Amino acid sequence: MEIDVSRGGVRAPGGWGVLVLLCLAQFMLIVDITVVQVALPSIGADLALGREALTWVVTAYTLCFGGLMVLGGRLADVLGARRTLLAGLALFTAASLLCGLSGSGATLIAGRALQGVGAALLSPAALAVITTVFHGERRGRALGVWAAVGGSGAALGVLLGGLLTAGPGWAWVFVVNVPVGLLVLAALPAVTPAVPGRAGRVDVPGALLVTAATGLLVYGVVTAGEAGWGAAATLLPLAAAVLLYALFAAVQRTARAPLMRAATLARRPVISGMFLMLTATGLMLGLFFIGSLYLQHARGFGALETGLLFLPVALAITIGAQAGGHLVPRLGGRPVAVAAFALTAAGAAWMTMISPETSPYATLLPGFTLAALGIGPLFVTATTTTMANVPPGENGVASGVINTFHELGGSIGVAVASAVVAPSLAPGAAGIGGFVSGLTVCAMTAGAAALVSLRLVPPGRPSGAFVGHGHGH
Repeated sequence: MEIDVSRGGVRAPGGWGVLVLLCLAQFMLIVDITVVQVALPSIGADLALGREALTWVVTAYTLCFGGLMVLGGRLADVLGARRTLLAGLALFTAASLLCGLSGSGATLIAGRALQGVGAALLSPAALAVITTVFHGERRGRALGVWAAVGGSGAALGVLLGGLLTAGPGWAWVFVVNVPVGLLVLAALPAVTPAVPGRAGRVDVPGALLVTAATGLLVYGVVTAGEAGWGAAATLLPLAAAVLLYALFAAVQRTARAPLMRAATLARRPVISGMFLMLTATGLMLGLFFIGSLYLQHARGFGALETGLLFLPVALAITIGAQAGGHLVPRLGGRPVAVAAFALTAAGAAWMTMISPETSPYATLLPGFTLAALGIGPLFVTATTTTMANVPPGENGVASGVINTFHELGGSIGVAVASAVVAPSLAPGAAGIGGFVSGLTVCAMTAGAAALVSLRLVPPGRPSGAFVGHGHGH
């Protein structure tokens, strides 16, 4: 495959083969956010883990994935996207095997953390490779495919977790990644362009500070779902995160090669994209969290039946993302974002009609499917409005920022949902008032986001000059 740098394109067929392999790798990363949740009871029984340890099985992955994302993006810029991509994929695959073979909680949690490190290297590097391979209208189609993977992966993770846990056992939730990872590792070097990294320094102090700050922020938000927003276990890490972010900003002003350029992050389109990604992912995972708990705790559904019910939701996210990939270049990001949030609000409002007397197939499922149809286009809109104003030399870092806000959004959404539905999950609790309140909060959040998007998201279609440097989620 020959890279035509002067013309900014790839003169070779097979670009879609690259996309398939990258989407397969990204699918593993996104699935691993939700696939373990269905398996937690079995993991706890087999490894004798309590609630606190089981929480770390989930959050160790999210903490390292979100906290190290910006550093992974910077390494992709400096060392080269393909080199960083392959290193991340190899680490993720090896860590998945470690998780599957774990005989103790400590080993499993360590493996989950290593999975997160590998994911933080792989994901932004994969997006940077897509930037190199696809341009023009092909870029828009690739964005739609990539966004569909990001959105539907979380939904299909619940189904896959139910199938594997009910079948060969929870260990296969992780082991299944190994053959897929090895296949992609063997095939990618032959079809991926070897674009060298840009000469430059890696801002190690800045990377350590932003990683620690993001990790503390994610940890504090996740803890809020268990301990409450006013608990010391929540406030102390959040306060420490604020202090470290302030220190990071100070370091960036004096660094010779700053990890993040303030001028880039302060641009309105970049702020818009981060807002869209944070809110869309928070709504998506928050709704999955509430829906899964309602079905299993209030209605007595099994893990497999719950996963099967979410299949139409996964399909709706995929369709919505594809529609977003076609609509954003034609209509612009603002009308798509406003309409998508309004659709999500309508769907969440429909879900609030759940009751012990009505079937989930008449309330929860159609409402969730409608909301998912709105969430899908938001991923495409978020990446497009962000990357439209990022210089080519900072593609990796910008994609890392986008994915960091994906992890933060998921953590915030689940934490808030957990806090709101808590009354219906307390021992001996009766009624579904907490679930209805949680769905109401989601509907109101989506409605408010639509209003914010009317002012925040830039008008007009993305500039052709910048679309060539976009990434998809």
